[in-house]
Amino acid sequence: MEGGLMMAEHGEPCSGEEASFCMNGATCYKLPSMDTLSCVCNVNYKGIRCEQYQLLIISQNPEETGLIAAVVILAILILVVLIFIIFKLYKLVKAKNSSDSRHQ
Repeated sequence: MEGGLMMAEHGEPCSGEEASFCMNGATCYKLPSMDTLSCVCNVNYKGIRCEQYQLLIISQNPEETGLIAAVVILAILILVVLIFIIFKLYKLVKAKNSSDSRHQ
């Protein structure tokens, strides 16, 4: 659960002018104990008033981030090895064709 959502559960929906405090379709809640407003943002929005658009939702879990990085690095390594193998095979075939044409 996000911090704003947890705080909003203890609040009341905003009314009147307060309802326009949150931006981008977010839901506004008033926290009476703190006399402050809180927003529950829609997907891809963040910020105190949900004013910032996130192009990409980035994982806050370090283990998941590490796993993604490891998979990307592994994919790049496999790609480099495949390119190297294809290059070597190409040179081998080219050399064989070249030597075959000299022997004819």
